[in-house]
Amino acid sequence: MSPRRELPDSPYLTAVAGRTPSRVPVWFMRQAGRSLPEYRELRAQHTMMEACFDPELVCEITLQPVRRHNVDAAILFSDIVVPLRGAGVDLDIVPDVGPVIASPVRTAADVAALKPLDPQQVAAVATAVSLLVDALGQVPLIGFAGAPFTLASYLVEGGPSRTHARTKAMMLADPDSWHELMTRLTDLTIGFLSVQLDHGVDAIQLFDSWAGALCRADYRRYVAPHSARVFATLADRGVPMTHFGVQTGELLGVMAEVMQPAPARMVGVDWRTSLADAAARVGAGTALQGNLDPAVLLAGWPVVERAARAVIADGRAAVQAGAAGHVFNLGHGVLPETDPGVLTDLVSLVHSL
Repeated sequence: MSPRRELPDSPYLTAVAGRTPSRVPVWFMRQAGRSLPEYRELRAQHTMMEACFDPELVCEITLQPVRRHNVDAAILFSDIVVPLRGAGVDLDIVPDVGPVIASPVRTAADVAALKPLDPQQVAAVATAVSLLVDALGQVPLIGFAGAPFTLASYLVEGGPSRTHARTKAMMLADPDSWHELMTRLTDLTIGFLSVQLDHGVDAIQLFDSWAGALCRADYRRYVAPHSARVFATLADRGVPMTHFGVQTGELLGVMAEVMQPAPARMVGVDWRTSLADAAARVGAGTALQGNLDPAVLLAGWPVVERAARAVIADGRAAVQAGAAGHVFNLGHGVLPETDPGVLTDLVSLVHSL
């Protein structure tokens, strides 16, 4: 287990902890990805799954946006289905499609056949984290994992879905099998995050990307207890934790609630909810991350600058309303067609404000 780094001057860690940073911190979800020509050059030679299990490639791709954009945090280059592969699930990440599961999980027998995470199968991730901790200097490294519900959606649907209909049908029709599936995936998520924490990540983010498909009552009943166990189990690691989902405006209060044991907690907000409104929903003491619409970055610099200033102002209003802090980010991931120069200029603008 690697000793925890001390990064007292990190604007990112300072903001999440509820202290006043030297500048508004900024990083971007999917900052290490298809918007960067240097990334595309590497990926032309490797599949996504190959890249995720090559420590040197993971390290290089993670560092690319830090070098280019001067962001205030790096996020481990990986994919939320990597721990599923580490548990022996037959899957692939298909270009222009996403994760595809060879044998979807839809019955009690399917659930019973799922295996736990084998740490040796994700040893490449552990090695990559160690390499990055040495390479990043004073820039914090965010580790991450998919939340149990989002992993369950991929397993049940067999791949990406717009409606998550099969997932919700299983959840509602066979709650016993559903909770057993979620219990196993919670163990998997905890195990994968523990590997990253053991090797030195400075913070973690739990991506419940598809939780917004649920109403608040179903989320509270079928999902919240399992996500809560992730945060409760890892709370004694002492690192800041972030909880993020898309179209989760109605769930923000519960998403913050399940994080209560976390020593420093932050909720990611997409562009559909103002940060000031989000502050009221999550309650005092929780930092907020977000929430520029990624599409704004395609609209030209005057639009980008105006929108970024509005997000900064909204973040300040959120802090005045009780949010512990604000980390500037997009409301979801960087779009592949984004001009990297715009991202670099946006970082400079946010820092200047």
